[in-house]
Amino acid sequence: MAEKRGIASAPVHGRRVLVRVDFNVPQDADGRIADDRRMQEALPTLNHLRAAGARTILLSHLGRPEGHRDPRFSLRPVAHHLSVLLGQPVSFAEDIVGARPLELATRLENGQFLMLENLRFHPGEEANDPAFAAQLASLGQVFVEDAFGTVHRAHASTVGVPKRLPSFAGLLVEREVRELSKLVEAPARPYMVVVGGAKVADKLPLLTSFLGRADSLLVGGALAFPFLHAQNAGLGATKVEGGLKEAVDLFFQQAKSAGTEVVLPSDLLIERPGTSEATAHAVGHIPPGGVAKDIGPETRARFAEVLARSRTVFWNGPLGLAEDPRFANGTREVLARLAEVPGYHVAAGGDSARVAHDLGVAGSFQFISTGGGAALEFVQGLELPGLAVLPDA
Repeated sequence: MAEKRGIASAPVHGRRVLVRVDFNVPQDADGRIADDRRMQEALPTLNHLRAAGARTILLSHLGRPEGHRDPRFSLRPVAHHLSVLLGQPVSFAEDIVGARPLELATRLENGQFLMLENLRFHPGEEANDPAFAAQLASLGQVFVEDAFGTVHRAHASTVGVPKRLPSFAGLLVEREVRELSKLVEAPARPYMVVVGGAKVADKLPLLTSFLGRADSLLVGGALAFPFLHAQNAGLGATKVEGGLKEAVDLFFQQAKSAGTEVVLPSDLLIERPGTSEATAHAVGHIPPGGVAKDIGPETRARFAEVLARSRTVFWNGPLGLAEDPRFANGTREVLARLAEVPGYHVAAGGDSARVAHDLGVAGSFQFISTGGGAALEFVQGLELPGLAVLPDA
């Protein structure tokens, strides 16, 4: 993908700069920020704007308030936490558009910050309402896109505003485009893809997009169950996503035609209902009441063996029920072995970044994307509206 016009060339000194950030961060029961990694990722762009004398106005969403004001999703605690990270006060506007935000925006001085309330409190955000986008744009003179995690959405703040102002990519978005492009444009081979998690119906387009592009596709987690089921492998009492037989059969045919190796689990870690015991069983020999929760030791070794031949690796989704310590070892062991393999390794999509950090394997990757759906659509080669609207470099 072509590089986008970057923030280094943006005329920001003394100007009001609207910055779309992704501060959709988890909070604890008391409203404190439980994980500020997304905020930390935005600091290089914010520090650049402060040093350049910009008057920065921050736009973000939080949660799913469905177009209504909901105090549970207020960005006020986020603004307070950002004040700590930046080491200076961040003003907060309780409204998104209207007289009060405009007043606060025009009062800003060089190097100061203002955060608007949750964009999704207004129904015009997700609807990409032109009137709402025009109101937002009127608050600033320059727009910077630094919320990579939202660029696959055609919302007012990601598409409507940049159509109305001189627009630039922030440092985070520039890096995401640069690093993820390595997976799309002639990746070093062998190129191996590891995909886990669940919801085959949602991820089948992603898996299919790698056929002919990746040399090997390693499938784990609940994602593997419909593929194993299509091969008539008995899975005991394991719940298998239904209605996918034809789609999975077609996928296998396409994989064979494309020359992409599909590696499925050969054994699984099985939990017996009513007990805390978990034992490994070969696929096809799972006890009638057993429920698969992780890949087994034979599969871990096989996955590691395939990855050892790689030069490029993309990973998305855990290979087992990683939030339960009993079933996290499959993901942890395979990704830990990846650290020993030379090459370029990327983690992206959904909760992959959190899982990598929680399991202590973040060091196995040269790049961990901040994007969920945006990263997955990017590596599929799809056009992302929030990037398409930005001028090329």
